[in-house]
Amino acid sequence: MRAEGLEPPRAEAHQDLNLARMPIPPRPRGTRRPGLTRDQCCVAPRFYDRRVAVGEVRPGYELWRPNREKAESVTTRLILAFLLAATAAIAALVTITGFSLMTGGSGMGLVCLIYAALYAFFAFLVLRWNRGILPVAAALSTILAIFCATGAESWFARDKAGFEDALIPVSLIGVLVIVLLLLQIVVLVVCLYAFNQNWHVEEERPIGSGEDYGASPDDGSPLPA
Repeated sequence: MRAEGLEPPRAEAHQDLNLARMPIPPRPRGTRRPGLTRDQCCVAPRFYDRRVAVGEVRPGYELWRPNREKAESVTTRLILAFLLAATAAIAALVTITGFSLMTGGSGMGLVCLIYAALYAFFAFLVLRWNRGILPVAAALSTILAIFCATGAESWFARDKAGFEDALIPVSLIGVLVIVLLLLQIVVLVVCLYAFNQNWHVEEERPIGSGEDYGASPDDGSPLPA
């Protein structure tokens, strides 16, 4: 420390720095208005109820999924289920008819059959509004599209004399592989589009007030998008 007199006096004196570390009280959940008791807060009971556990529904209310009632979501679900079922059918047809000619032998044929079974199962889950399967289907479609792009040319190369024949003309199998490639691109786009429709969103509504909350009528017709 310098000697007194060598340092000019300070304009303001030092103060305790612990003041900057004093705790800040938490923000209250609601502002109490005059005349209200502690149990009567500003938070509406339909949005906050301590007596209801997570995943349960209050008495007199029911859960519904508004995005599943839209005509756009219903159409997307049906189109995607059809595309997945078509993928399963074409993959099974290519595998069965060209099983003996596949590179890798029976191992590759078994993988293709597993793919066909998975896509049939995906179509079933999509019809049940399963949103979680959409990213899985999109990822597998990308892998299958790569396989089709690399293997389509080999089927047309076998359409010559001296090569072993399949159950159907190998050129037709090559066409099916190209169709399967294009189909996977469409499946990938539709899966991403359906994922953004948020089929899983749930809301609470009073029992018997479906049409007031935008639900489809009793005849089952979907709402406009």
